[in-house]
Formats: sequence, C-alpha cells, structure tokens
Amino acid sequence: MSDTNQMQDEWAEMVEQMNDAVADSMEQNMKAQAAFVESWADAVEDSIPEEDELSEGLQGYNAAYEEWIDAAEQMVERSTDAAQGEDVDPAEFRDIWLQSANEAFKHVMGTSAFAAANGQLVESMMEMQQEADELNQDAIAQMGFPTRDDIDEVAERLVEVERRQHAVEEKLDRVLEHLEE
Repeated sequence: MSDTNQMQDEWAEMVEQMNDAVADSMEQNMKAQAAFVESWADAVEDSIPEEDELSEGLQGYNAAYEEWIDAAEQMVERSTDAAQGEDVDPAEFRDIWLQSANEAFKHVMGTSAFAAANGQLVESMMEMQQEADELNQDAIAQMGFPTRDDIDEVAERLVEVERRQHAVEEKLDRVLEHLEE
C-alpha cells in the first residue's frame, strides 16, 4: 500500500514538473513572439527609404516598366507578323521576354533603394534567426536536454583533459627515460 502511495506521489511530482516546464516554455515562447513582432515593427519602420533612394528606386521601376512595355510591343509586332503568314520562330517570343526581364531586373536591382531594402531584409532575417535559435535553446533547456552551451562547455573540458593527459604522458616518458639511463 505504501508503494502505491509513493508511486502516486512520484507521479504527481513528475506531472507537476512537466506542467512547470510547459508553462515556462510557453512563457518563453510568448516573450520570443513579442520580441519578433517588435523586431518586425522596427524593421518595417526603418525600411522607409530616404528621399534620394526613393527617387532613384522609382526611376529604376519606371525604366523596368518601359522595358516590359517595349517587350509587349515587340510581342504584338511578331504576333502580327505570324498572323500575316510570316514564319516566326516561337523561340523569338521566349528571347524577347528573357531579354526584357534581364534588362528590367538590372534597372530595379541596380538602385540604392533595392540595395538598402535587401540589406535591411537580410539584417532582419539574421535577427529573427538569432531569436529563434535562442528560443530553441531555451526550449531544449526547459526539457532537460543539454544545450549548445552545455555541449561547448563539455567539449572545452574534454580538450583540457586531453591536454593535461598529454603533458602527464610526456613527463612519464621523461621519467622512464631517466630511469633507464
């Protein structure tokens, strides 16, 4: 009878620990989500380009638009030629769009607005990745598994033990050499 009570007590304690771990994990998750939303809001706020960048960006988009319009006009011309009986290679249509796409992308991607937006995107993604990594490490710790920091510490200790063992082996070899003389 006492074993049953002890098992129930141990079970209750284990369930309580699990509930605490889940609650802690949920709290960490909420904090991480709040940090993510705050980070995202900051990134959006900071992503409004300066007037010069905005102007240059609009010029790039206008040039890209003109490329697409030119491509559409070429497509209409070649379609008309084909409708009038001219032998038009279908690869011409593909080439027109590929060429115009390349030119349009050069116009847009060559602007400082695009570079700034791309840089901000990469920075935001790296911050989110860091936050997600920290959240993962916290969750792993909450579950009782070793974290990356724990493993790094064990690795450092192992390297130190190996270094000391090597030093002891060298000293032992010198002592043995000395005794053989």
